[in-house]
Amino acid sequence: MTTEVSNMNDRPRPRVGLALGAGIARGWAHIGVLERLHAAGIEPDIICGTSIGALVGGAYAAGKIEVLDEWARRMTRGRMLRYLDVGLGSGGMLGGRRLRRTLKEHLGGINMEDLPCRFAAVTTELATGHEIWQQKGDLVQAISASYALPGIFPPVNVNGRWLVDGAMVNPVPVSVCRALGARLVIAVNLNSDTFGTNNLAAQMIDDDLKFDELLERIRANPDEMLSPSALVMRQVFGKSDDAPSIFSVLLGTLNIVQDRLNRSRMAGDPADIDIAPRLGHVGLLEFDRAEEAIEEGRAAVERALPALADAYAILA
Repeated sequence: MTTEVSNMNDRPRPRVGLALGAGIARGWAHIGVLERLHAAGIEPDIICGTSIGALVGGAYAAGKIEVLDEWARRMTRGRMLRYLDVGLGSGGMLGGRRLRRTLKEHLGGINMEDLPCRFAAVTTELATGHEIWQQKGDLVQAISASYALPGIFPPVNVNGRWLVDGAMVNPVPVSVCRALGARLVIAVNLNSDTFGTNNLAAQMIDDDLKFDELLERIRANPDEMLSPSALVMRQVFGKSDDAPSIFSVLLGTLNIVQDRLNRSRMAGDPADIDIAPRLGHVGLLEFDRAEEAIEEGRAAVERALPALADAYAILA
């Protein structure tokens, strides 16, 4: 398909808002979505992101999407574990310090109000359950608050308010785009085909690792394999045949809440264009499958291009 929308009839284009939804590892598809939209001549004036949508959207707005693309494609299970520092006692099982240091390395010193397009990271105030749109101040802080899964990552204190993952209140922030002035809203829903898969968080660890193989890995690298962080990770993520792991329960529950909430919100305030990557086969913590998620993001835009062209023609 070769449909493009950049120069149709030389008509003025509508003010475009892009709502990037939550979806944990499936969020790498947002990279492919943004890259394909850019290639089609579609540049959002407003980007609103929830959770990993805020991470990818913020990187794009800051001109760092290529850096994020490269970093995501290099992700392996071993690299993932390096970012999962134990945070017991901090309000979450994972501290998130290493991940935040990486974000600061590439996005540090950037304030949201200085970005070339309007940007908002959706968060939830822990004390009240209110939906908070972060639009000013430190970009990394806002992103960190938006993906702070309750019980997993610690809440983030922003101006005296403890904030957690925005997916608890607005998984795909169509309403935020509209409130900020978008005439045409494109929504990217990462959970349109979520159910029917068992690829949950437990698959992050090699479940079928035999005892002798585990022993060999411990002997080869005892400092890493026997560290408190590694031991807790195996207990948290480890899967048994009798019951799901702690992470599977937490993320599976969140997935259900997001799906039901998103259906309700988008029924009341639907997007003009829905982009729905087919990602049900990708586990919620399979960050090492970035390449296929990114390519599916591109494919999802390709499928939506005719509808996008129609919307441009009508709303211009």
